[in-house]
Amino acid sequence: MRRLWMTALGLATLAALCTAKTSSAGDQTFRGRMVQRRAMTYPWHGAYYHVAWGGPVALVVPPTAEVTTDWGWGVSNARMTTIRHQFTLPWPGPYGGGPGFLPTPAWPSDTRQFGVYYVRGPW
Repeated sequence: MRRLWMTALGLATLAALCTAKTSSAGDQTFRGRMVQRRAMTYPWHGAYYHVAWGGPVALVVPPTAEVTTDWGWGVSNARMTTIRHQFTLPWPGPYGGGPGFLPTPAWPSDTRQFGVYYVRGPW
């Protein structure tokens, strides 16, 4: 009897693993679809570039990460920002340079000014 239960449990586990599909983090939820639409509309980087690399840097975080904390200098200047973009293949490659980006200011007032932007990793 115990062998029958263990076999049934093993088959149920195998069936659950086989039916799981590969998808981006949270894309089956309303929030996931909204984030996916915004990621298709906006670039993965901001207005600043990383001084050491000469372009914006993508910091890959776990695929289940949803938000990041941005810190600013001053009174109560912290905010939660949604991580919208997910690293997928084919990756378009590194930033090729060009006008439009600002270097890190001599006295930065926010962590977004360092040129490092979060991108969720692939599943």
